[in-house]
Formats: sequence, structure tokens, C-alpha cells
Amino acid sequence: MIHPDLLRYLADWTQAWASLPPGAGPKERRAHFEIVAAAMRAPHPSGIETEEHHVDVGGAGRQVRVRIFRPGDRVPRPALIYMHGGAFMQGSPETHWEITAGIAAASDQVVISVDYALAPEHPFPAAVNDCSAVVRWCFEKAADLGLRRDAIAIGGDSAGANLAAAQTLVFRGTDYVLRGQLLAYPGVDFRLDRDSHRENFDGPIISVAAMPRVNAMYCPNPRDRNNPLAAPLLAESHAGLPPAFIAVAEHDPLRDEGVAYAEALREAGVPVELDRGAGLIHGYLRAMTYCSEVQSRFDRMCRWLRTLHA
Repeated sequence: MIHPDLLRYLADWTQAWASLPPGAGPKERRAHFEIVAAAMRAPHPSGIETEEHHVDVGGAGRQVRVRIFRPGDRVPRPALIYMHGGAFMQGSPETHWEITAGIAAASDQVVISVDYALAPEHPFPAAVNDCSAVVRWCFEKAADLGLRRDAIAIGGDSAGANLAAAQTLVFRGTDYVLRGQLLAYPGVDFRLDRDSHRENFDGPIISVAAMPRVNAMYCPNPRDRNNPLAAPLLAESHAGLPPAFIAVAEHDPLRDEGVAYAEALREAGVPVELDRGAGLIHGYLRAMTYCSEVQSRFDRMCRWLRTLHA
């Protein structure tokens, strides 16, 4: 059963999206998401400063914007590089403001929120490349940014968790040592035949029926859906990847692939903390002000982040 406190959130979320015209495309959805997120955003936590930077994407002739959330002074702190969710086609640091600002406040860490390129205009691997550019930038500019170079982790939710997991593969065995991966309700491959897909075919929040279209926007070349940087679960090996906190939700079509990823990491010897999210739904981090259980799960994630660098 879905946690009863989430029913009010779902009602408000559904009403907020009801004004989007049927058949709206990615551009219209993006603009609407910004409005919905701003209207439903929780108050900004006191003491958290924010700033913008633009990072060059090597060889691409363009830049990716990041928004940094910082707890007060510039004393070097651990950092989390965070990728927002949004089915690879929508979302921004602003739509996920309360999550990233909340992490900065609760964990006393700097959070770097990445405004990566969106599909379908920028299909795979554009978003992966953007996130890789930001990871390199954070390490190379750590002293200037007030980051501890030895304490940089990566994370994200939904599609953003996919991108975060991909970065652990990109930087495995390099001098850019990611200390942990925080993955909230991740999508890590393109299968649609697991029990959680059948049980939660119609959501809430996301539906299995819409996934083939979303997948085709992100990976229009079907062969790319077997690339581990698009589907991290398919990596030949998960050995040597950073410790993980993986949060799934009971009433989420993506639940079982998140569990499968946790199992793959454990089998490869990677320390994993798995939160199974009983009673919760996809995207539940947006409902912290509605549901004390969601707040409790969020607090657990932030405790893990704090202990990661202890």
C-alpha cells in the first residue's frame, strides 16, 4: 500500500500537471516542469549559499551550467556531484533545488547540481559527456571551489542516477577517485519485463507504457541501449566501483532494476546500503514536506553521505 501521506502529494502533483496540453512535447514539458517545481518547492534552508558556474565540455564547443549549493564559508568540504531526474528530457538544477539544497544542509557538504544536455535534441552520450566534464572540473578546481579533492562523491535520482552510475564506470581506475555513489530510484538498463514493471505498470508518476518513447529519445540507436554507459547494469564487471547507497521505492516500475544493480555491486565486492522504500513511489524525494517517512529516508541518505568521508 502506498503510504497514505503521499496521496495528498500525488493529488497536488496530478493537478499541477493537468494544465499541460495533451500531446505536449519535450520543450513544453520542460517549461511546465519548471513552473510546477517552483510552485511546489520547499523553503530554501537557512545558511545555504548558491552560485552558478559554466564548465567547458572538451571538444564539444559548448558549456554545461552547474549550480553549487554551499553551507556557509568556503572551508574545504566533502562534495556531492548531483544529476537531476527527468527521463533524460526535462528537469534542471532548479527543478531539483530543494533536494540538492537539502542535501547540502543536512550533510554539511557542497552539492554541485549539473544542468546536463537533454534529449531528444542531445541524445546519448551527450549527457554522459557533460557530466564527465563536470567531474573533471570539480577535481581540477577543487581548491578554488572549496572542495576536498579526496572526498568527492556522485549521485542523482532516476535518470540522473543512471548518469551518476555511468560516471563511476567512466572514472574507475583513474586519478579522479569518486568516493561514493548515491542513487535514488535509478534506471540502470532498458528492460521492461521485471515484476516491478508489471506490478506498477501505470505508475504512479511514471508509466511503463511511456518508457519505450523515452528510451528512444535518449538512445535513438538501439545498439546504444546495450552500452554500459547508457545501461550501467550491463557492465562486464562492477568491481572496483565506489561504495553505494541505493534507494528504491516499493511502488515504482524501476524498483527491481535498482535492486538488481545493488546485487551486482555486492557480487563484485562493492559495499552497498540498499533502502527498499516500503510504501514509497518513484520521485518520492520531492514529497519531503508531505510525508515524514520520506523525510526519514532522506535523512538516512544524508547520514550515509556524512559517514562516507568520516
